[in-house]
Amino acid sequence: MARTILFLVALLGVPLIGVTLWAWGQPLICTCGTVRLWVPSIFSSENSQHIADWYTLSHILHGMLIPLLGRVVFPRLGFNVLFAIAIVTGIGWEIIEHTDWVLNAFRATTINRGYLGDSVLNAVMDYVFMMAGFFAALALPIWLVVAAMLALELTAGLIGRDNLTLSTIQLIAPINAIDNWQQELNPDREGP
Repeated sequence: MARTILFLVALLGVPLIGVTLWAWGQPLICTCGTVRLWVPSIFSSENSQHIADWYTLSHILHGMLIPLLGRVVFPRLGFNVLFAIAIVTGIGWEIIEHTDWVLNAFRATTINRGYLGDSVLNAVMDYVFMMAGFFAALALPIWLVVAAMLALELTAGLIGRDNLTLSTIQLIAPINAIDNWQQELNPDREGP
């Protein structure tokens, strides 16, 4: 019975995120009027406005971290506890991310200058991708989960120029060398 309730709560996360962000003024879809599957540049004004982008990989990673930590560090935690943690952190992050405090913190880093938040579509899909990462990590052997997480971080970092690790570093203690490296791909970059 508890598992059924958790699945129901997980499903209710979609409208909870969507209605909350819409009520806070986030657009339902990209203000460009189209819906795209993938946005290939973190510097695009359409980043975080469509179904997926480089930050989608960080959301998958978030989902994978929960069962990995549960299996390795807290092996006595059962599925229900881990699933509840995934639900709470997934819904919580998508809502907290759109508070003025977090938006302003992101805007304070050069790479996110002008960031207005996600579209409702993007935020809901971030939650869905996080849940996909959670269930994938439950089904895969630990070594493969770790390999997949490293692949996600390295791919997003090396090709997209941002990932969960880099975003965290730049929010907590910005490093100019990271910012300069990220800005090399910025089409609006000023000077060398």
